[in-house]
Amino acid sequence: MTKLSDTQIAILNAAAQRPEHIALPLPTSLRGGAATTVVRAMLANGLLQEVDADLRNGEPMWRETGDGHGVTLVATAAGLAAIGADPDGGDSAHTGADEAPTAGGLVDAPAEAPEAPTARPQRPLRADTKQAALIAMLRAQEGATLGEIVAATGWQPHTARGAMSGALKKRLGLTIHADPEPGRGRVYRIKDDGSS
Repeated sequence: MTKLSDTQIAILNAAAQRPEHIALPLPTSLRGGAATTVVRAMLANGLLQEVDADLRNGEPMWRETGDGHGVTLVATAAGLAAIGADPDGGDSAHTGADEAPTAGGLVDAPAEAPEAPTARPQRPLRADTKQAALIAMLRAQEGATLGEIVAATGWQPHTARGAMSGALKKRLGLTIHADPEPGRGRVYRIKDDGSS
């Protein structure tokens, strides 16, 4: 496996010390195009993942998604393992970002990172998983808040957000809306776009 750079180690060490393993802010010496290059490589190698940022609670934003929301960067279980840190135990959302890099080593960041995910054959969803429970909560008319999802699944908040943005949006192609509701806060729902 290719060795991590000093910069990658510094980013992962800092994330291991922060709540929910948030990787931001990046080291002050890392700016502009250099920051983008390092982050793309770490995302490609499964060391970091992008999750919806909870801006109301002050989570730092890596980039805007164009729909009034943003994403932050979180160290994955593989990223923490790469520096010998314990990722809390806890249950993984199995979004694919938490899997360790392949035996062939880390991959280089593409010059122009593709935005579209690679097409994979879809496996049927098992009904007895936390992901299936999450989908059922989000399809219900009342939807679910992040706190309700965390309580129902036992996941940490960043894992729940990662499951929604990774497994549900990117892998399964589901459309998830987050709407503020008085007394509840941001409520997440799957919109079927007329397919139901």
